[in-house]
Amino acid sequence: MHTTPGRSCMLGNTATELLPHDEAAGRVVRGAFGDLENAIEQAVWLARAVTTYIDEALKALAAGDIDRAREAVRGGGTPLTAALAEHLDDARSGSVYDQPAAFEAFINGGGNVGLYQAVTEALGNLYARVRPSSLLDIGCGDGRALRPALTVEQAPASVTLVEPSETLLDSAVRALDGFQVDARHSRVEPFAAALPDDAVFDVAQSTFALHTLPHEVRDEVLADLVGHVGVLAVVEFDVPDLPHASPEHRRFLAEAYERGLTEYDADRTLVAQGFLMPVLTGQLVPGATRATWEQPASRWAEQVTRAGFTGVEVTRLHDYWWSPAFLLTASGSPTATTPRR
Repeated sequence: MHTTPGRSCMLGNTATELLPHDEAAGRVVRGAFGDLENAIEQAVWLARAVTTYIDEALKALAAGDIDRAREAVRGGGTPLTAALAEHLDDARSGSVYDQPAAFEAFINGGGNVGLYQAVTEALGNLYARVRPSSLLDIGCGDGRALRPALTVEQAPASVTLVEPSETLLDSAVRALDGFQVDARHSRVEPFAAALPDDAVFDVAQSTFALHTLPHEVRDEVLADLVGHVGVLAVVEFDVPDLPHASPEHRRFLAEAYERGLTEYDADRTLVAQGFLMPVLTGQLVPGATRATWEQPASRWAEQVTRAGFTGVEVTRLHDYWWSPAFLLTASGSPTATTPRR
């Protein structure tokens, strides 16, 4: 990590020059600071120093100054600084779905294991309550959340899948062997807009997919769906409402991504470079390919209500490194119901 000459960090009455991360960490480990109290004090300083470098990088990204961001994280003393430095040096571009293997490694590891267990249990409970004959899964991915949920006795036999990644869609279809599957390699916007009047789904669900739509596009999709859906089920993250690129927003991103990356070991580089770093930079860099338009759970409730859904309920599902996951359910048009089996 390159430092600015003469910059220091105050610890009580002691000023210590900022050191490259590896050197400073080594000094803490070797006990070079003396007694335990001083070592703890210096470890706290080190954490704050690392946070400062990351914040400088994120602030530079938001300003479109890639060179300054690259300089801020060079040397990478933490999983996040190392991953961001590699990503910025690599100069990749394109959609995060250009590397399906990275996304699959991401959802198959880390905190996603417990997260998806909670999601599939919640969906299974929903099927048991609604007893659907038909199901629409928007952005099904590889079927990771859907397939285990369909093991409940009341699961629908007919499933319609909508997924823009052909690779992930193929995996989902293979996972649903034995079910009546209508697989649509498509984005949800044209699919929802072209639904015929008599198309109905007892349940339409989306797990961590609708946030990939800009807010205004999502408004249109939900409005197109409301007349064709009995029950809407949306699983998303309850992210805090913070001003874009503000100090609070940058701190949230730094702390969350640092936590997330530490949950991966052998697949960390693949997950970071093929998925997480493009998502992170896409949220900040002006003109970058943005992948997410998330919002607090309360805004999701407002949005589906605005589209015409009623009886909105939000249930917290699982604590996660990014933000708590929740399940939102709502009722669509009364005409969008079919006879139960």
